[in-house]
Amino acid sequence: MVNQVQLRDVTDYDLPILFEYQRDPEANAMSAIPARDENTFSTHWKKILSDPTNILKTIVYDGQVAGSIVSFGMAGEREVGYWIGREFWGKGIATQALSDFLTLESTRPLYGYVAKHNLGSLRVLEKCGFNVTGENKYSNPAGKEVEEFILKLSA
Repeated sequence: MVNQVQLRDVTDYDLPILFEYQRDPEANAMSAIPARDENTFSTHWKKILSDPTNILKTIVYDGQVAGSIVSFGMAGEREVGYWIGREFWGKGIATQALSDFLTLESTRPLYGYVAKHNLGSLRVLEKCGFNVTGENKYSNPAGKEVEEFILKLSA
C-alpha cells in the first residue's frame, strides 16, 4: 500500500478546516470533548502554536487536510492527541499518522488518554504500541463526567 498519509507543519490555511472538524457532534460525542466556539478555538491554537515545546502537525491524506496530531506537556507528562475529520474515519489514517508522528516525538514515556467508549481511538493507540496502564474519571469542559483509559508508550 502506498503511504497516502503525510504529516506537515500546521498552516493558517488548515485552521478553518480543523475548526469545522472539531465542531462535528458525532466526533465530539466520540471524543467526549465539546466543540469550541471560533474565538475559543482560535485562542487555543494561537497558544499551542506559540509554545516551542509542542509538536503540532497537520495530517494530510490524498492531498486533503484530514486532521491534526500534537504532543504537549501536561502535569509533568508528555501526551499525544489527535483529531481526524469524520469523513476520514475508518481508513487507517490515525494509525498511520500516529506511527509516523512517533518518529518525530521521541519522548518516552508518552501518554495517551481516551474516552472508554472511543474504541477506535483505543485501537489506534494500542496498534502503535501504547498499553493501558490505568483509568480515570474527570468532568469535561461541558460538565459531563467522562471515564477514560490512560495509555503509556514506554521506551
